Amino acid sequence: MSREKTLELRKNVKPFENSELRKSIFQLINTIPPFFTLWFLAYLSLDVSVWLTVGLSVIAAGFVVRIFIIFHDCTHGSFFKNKKANNITGTITGIISLFAYEKWKREHNIHHATSGNLDKRGVGDIWIMTVEEYVEASLMKRLSYRLYRNPIVMFGLGPALLFLVSNRFNRKDARPKERNNTYLINISVIVIYSLMIWLIGWQAFAIIQGTILFIAGTLGIWLFYVQHQFEDSYFEVEAEWDYVKAAVDGSSYYKLPKVLQWVTGNIGFHHVHHLSPRVPNYNLEKAHESTPPLQQATTINLRTSLQSIRFRL
Repeated sequence: MSREKTLELRKNVKPFENSELRKSIFQLINTIPPFFTLWFLAYLSLDVSVWLTVGLSVIAAGFVVRIFIIFHDCTHGSFFKNKKANNITGTITGIISLFAYEKWKREHNIHHATSGNLDKRGVGDIWIMTVEEYVEASLMKRLSYRLYRNPIVMFGLGPALLFLVSNRFNRKDARPKERNNTYLINISVIVIYSLMIWLIGWQAFAIIQGTILFIAGTLGIWLFYVQHQFEDSYFEVEAEWDYVKAAVDGSSYYKLPKVLQWVTGNIGFHHVHHLSPRVPNYNLEKAHESTPPLQQATTINLRTSLQSIRFRL
């Protein structure tokens, strides 16, 4: 892609970067209250059937994914025009989704700035090795890599490691603002969880919240994985790396059924998001449909996305 076409592509997407207060507020209303309502109904249903409770918890997990997308937009400063509104909303949705706002904002911005860059891997991304690196790696490193990329570990144990370990601790070089935000979110989670356990008992809380976090975590990891791990995805060394190519060729268009597209906050239009992180989630589809070059991005669906599990190097 020539420099002229690159500039034109980014120019075409720019009009969709403006957030709209009405749409953002409406999204908060149709996402957060339904989640708490489903949580309460799941608790009431324990007197009827534990399977009904689990079913309602699974649906609630979908709303946690949607809450995370709002959190995600706030980290990019795209959900509201006002920075303070993004920070407050991001912190609150971070408490609900168990993500440290400032910590994840920093790591995720690094991910955007280095996605597909083979010389800048390791922050905010999924561990991936080249064939040459794997061949030259020690036996222990190969085993570690195979274990890490095993679907049972990544999508089964991954949510627990994400929520209990990765999201709870700051990096060594974290600044005071980032550290304090993580402490605030951790303390808030401990207080809220302790209060809920005291009110309804640890068994009921474990069944409901445990199911919600496991399903939401698995879905979240899957979405992040499949949006960058596909055949012919873009990877280049620093000297050859290009931001726009990494966005359009290194991020997939995950074409989902409308219900799942709504639940996942249009994040399937990941190529648009990586090209312009300032586009709020409710404008991603419009940007895709209004920009013909973006429609040439690699398109995967529910069936073809399962092939990504085989792509490891």
